[in-house]
Amino acid sequence: MENSKNKKIKQNKQGESKELALYYMKTLAEVARESFLILDSDLRVLMANPVFYQRFCVSPQQTENKFLYALGNGQWDIPELKRFLKEILPGKKIVKDYEVNHVFEVIGAKTILLNAQQIDSVKLIILAMEDITERKQLEEKLAEYTRGLEAKISERTEELANRISELETLNATMVGRELKMVELKKEIKSLQKRIKNGNGNHKKNGRQK
Repeated sequence: MENSKNKKIKQNKQGESKELALYYMKTLAEVARESFLILDSDLRVLMANPVFYQRFCVSPQQTENKFLYALGNGQWDIPELKRFLKEILPGKKIVKDYEVNHVFEVIGAKTILLNAQQIDSVKLIILAMEDITERKQLEEKLAEYTRGLEAKISERTEELANRISELETLNATMVGRELKMVELKKEIKSLQKRIKNGNGNHKKNGRQK
């Protein structure tokens, strides 16, 4: 009889602790900027915050006391989400920045960043969801722009390298011609000198005759 009474007191305390924890979680979720779900150990939705209802276009009647994977006519039956909640979270208890991609019927393709904590003492799971779709799109556009810019820079660099090579070849040709001209001028001067000297000797010899 005493054991039964102690067990009942313990259950009551656990129930009170769970209610108190749930109250604080709801209070925090109400003012959060991200979408929040509070789940029980069976993954039934105990509550969601206003941001969740707004972002995913659902109502409390469609969400509360429903199994997570059954929400939105099964839209939340997502393999990546199942792996996150069944395999990753139970082992780590706290998981941050787990990325999930999914196409929803009403709101379309979304990239969601999951942060979750499993609280075993009260058998609750806090699941925060940040919609980073726009951010990912901007990152992809920036990456595409960067790749395009790098390609243009590489192309321009190759063009400049080719131009430099052409100029170096032209310069070498011009220098070669200049050197030839110098040598040619030297030869002309040498010939002129030899001719001049040759004519002088001839006149001198003629007078002697």
